[in-house]
Amino acid sequence: MFYYLKGELVLTEPSVAVIDCGGVGYKLTISKNTLSHLSRLGETVCLYTHFYVREEAVELLGFYSTEELAAFKLLISVSGIGPKAAMAVLSVLTPEKFALAVTTGDAKAISKAQGVGSKMAARVVLELKDKVAKEFSAEIAAAEPEVSDTEETVLGNVDEAITALMVLGYTRQEAQAALKGIAPLLPLEDMITAALRKMGAKL
Repeated sequence: MFYYLKGELVLTEPSVAVIDCGGVGYKLTISKNTLSHLSRLGETVCLYTHFYVREEAVELLGFYSTEELAAFKLLISVSGIGPKAAMAVLSVLTPEKFALAVTTGDAKAISKAQGVGSKMAARVVLELKDKVAKEFSAEIAAAEPEVSDTEETVLGNVDEAITALMVLGYTRQEAQAALKGIAPLLPLEDMITAALRKMGAKL
């Protein structure tokens, strides 16, 4: 059918966009995320499309990116998920955040979509986890929170201090407890010394 429609944006509603292509107005069902990406009325827009056929009706759906279209196709492949529920999910989650929610098992984030309960959200995670991991690997990486240089230094210092204390004969649990409350940006040697003092070691 149609891969995309490109033309003048003549009407928008919360879940609808109408594009004039060569004098023909195409009505597309859209998500809130797609709506937020659309230009002002009268400007040229391009939406990727999916033609959905049901017994009682046919529906043309529009998406601002191929990633959102791919997420939609995955969603409607889940048993019990139709276009309405799929668009509801994509209205509360960008394709990147949707992919991250599925791969991390965050059904709660998916259940925030209107009409999608906890059971349905859990089914989405169960049925799509492997598929999403393959198709959205780059998007998942982009959606994960970045770790700053300072945070990396803190994590590295703590790990090194724990390792050093374990070499000295302490368990990981003892080392972690001793390091609790010690400034992680101290020089490594000072961190270890402070931890040993807390544990009553003779220095």
